[in-house]
Amino acid sequence: MNPGAPFADILGRRWRIFASCVIVFNLGVILQTASTSQPLFIAGRCIAGLGVGLLSAMIPLYQSETSPKWIRGTVVGAYQLAITIGLLLAAIVHNATALRNDSGSYRIPIAVQFLWSLIICGGLLLLPETPRFLIKQDKHEQGCQSAKSLVEELSEIEANHRYEISLEKASYLDCFRGNIGKRLLTGCLLQGLQRLTGFNFIFYYGTQYFQNAGFEDPFIISVITNCVNVFLTFPGLYLVEKLSRRNLLLLGASGMAVCQFIVAITGTVAGTTDRAAQQAAIAFVCIYIYFFASTWGPVAWVVTGEIFPLKVRAKCLSMTTATNWLLNFAIAYVTPYMVRDGPGYANLQSKVFFIWGGCFIICIIFTWFLIYKTKAVNKAWQSKKFRPQISFHEVPDIKNDGRAMSLAEMGAEVQRKESVGHEENL
Repeated sequence: MNPGAPFADILGRRWRIFASCVIVFNLGVILQTASTSQPLFIAGRCIAGLGVGLLSAMIPLYQSETSPKWIRGTVVGAYQLAITIGLLLAAIVHNATALRNDSGSYRIPIAVQFLWSLIICGGLLLLPETPRFLIKQDKHEQGCQSAKSLVEELSEIEANHRYEISLEKASYLDCFRGNIGKRLLTGCLLQGLQRLTGFNFIFYYGTQYFQNAGFEDPFIISVITNCVNVFLTFPGLYLVEKLSRRNLLLLGASGMAVCQFIVAITGTVAGTTDRAAQQAAIAFVCIYIYFFASTWGPVAWVVTGEIFPLKVRAKCLSMTTATNWLLNFAIAYVTPYMVRDGPGYANLQSKVFFIWGGCFIICIIFTWFLIYKTKAVNKAWQSKKFRPQISFHEVPDIKNDGRAMSLAEMGAEVQRKESVGHEENL
């Protein structure tokens, strides 16, 4: 469980990000860069990892709460774009320092992280606190100033806040009850399945896999796949506002499943000596990255940033993000045993893609039954969608015109929609 959620509800989203970056993450980077022994390096790694976990829970929350709903998906999806840029730069730096025979081979890649920390900290000094947090703290005047660019939604934020304060104060136990528990289950499964798509394998162990599979220059191939990941994330930022989140997830899971099975079959049948088969495998790995970068990469963060009510949002996002990092650790730990050659190792090579392809069958089933439409939908309507009696893939057709509706108006609108049986099959 991410420990920073209570501080986010007390100090604010902006200062929580600042503290996580300056105090926690930077301390970990300093310890790793200056370390001369393995225990100190491991301690620094753990502290930096905690900082990354805190940031990965809070930045999508900040983006979600400061974005108008008509571009919320693109803004939150930009978090995944930043991840892809970081992976590309890391691959380039690692490639540049791979042949060094001194401590610079690991100190330089680690020390480079200071630059991005400075960029985040400098940018935060220019950014406002989220209007939703300020309204939650009854700082309405400051909330108005913060929401200048979101002025059409300010009254909606205040109406939702008044409704939520009429309820009891939420605790972590409330995150597991009723329809909030259903949302939490959906968010945790979505983040967990994102890690089971094989994305981590490509970008963590891609160099080793390509080398074992007989490719001539696995480092260059790793840089190429990272470039594909960066540039093909941009179509996802566009599509996330044009298509429903659910349809994007279904399309992405189907496309990635096909690519994974083709890579697995090609590598298994042709072996490691057929150059044409190697080129085909690289091509379908790149197509797989296209589907991931355009769908499951950004959309998983978008959906989890949209489905939780304000009173438990920080707590629930901390748990969904913790699920993401837990699966990240598990895959990073298990994968070497799956692909390495030698006693005690499975040496699956290309056969490992059969495993990732099988996971996509689960992704498709999960998306079909458990993902709602969240594009351009406000928080009150999402609460309506998560009622137990509503089918997971048939929800009311709700059209948001940008104006704030009172709770009474929302109730009347829901009754009117239900009376005519107007449903949209997503």
